[in-house]
Amino acid sequence: MNEDVKFILDNAKEQMEKAISFLESELTKIRAGKANPGMLEGLYVDYYGARTPLSQVANINTQDARTIIVQPWEKSMLTPIEKVIQAANLGFNPQNDGIIIRIMVPPLTEERRKDLVKKAKQEAEDAKVGLRSARKEAMEEVKLLQKKSLPEDEAKDAETKIQQLTDSFAVKCDKHLEQKEKEILTV
Repeated sequence: MNEDVKFILDNAKEQMEKAISFLESELTKIRAGKANPGMLEGLYVDYYGARTPLSQVANINTQDARTIIVQPWEKSMLTPIEKVIQAANLGFNPQNDGIIIRIMVPPLTEERRKDLVKKAKQEAEDAKVGLRSARKEAMEEVKLLQKKSLPEDEAKDAETKIQQLTDSFAVKCDKHLEQKEKEILTV
């Protein structure tokens, strides 16, 4: 296989893997009824004037399937953390007992489950857009290479490989979505 074609394929694969990784991280943030420390990922608190991720100023754990415990390393951070959680509009009502913040994760209503499935589908579609974008870029690079020096049969072979790569990543995307839907809809 031509070195340039191999480089194009490797680059496309890397971009597609990034799209899947991003999808996985976004799906983790969508709650499925069970308490999960990942639900608070992406929240930032003002820590001595610096915008700091919540996970870097507190210990975040689950006590049981319905409770998240946030234990700040400094007691002075209790109120700012509580305010950030309320402001994030996650549907949680944090309870501050002076030592830890306890978050009771309410059970999901049928309507809320459907909304979360819609959100998961949107994330999966965004990932597929990323996959198609990577495919388009790789195909264009192959066409440019063909204009310069690549024989037509090698170009066709490369395009077939790029499409197969895209298809395999689309299947991964669908599997992640299917798994998340099942998780969300399980009562």
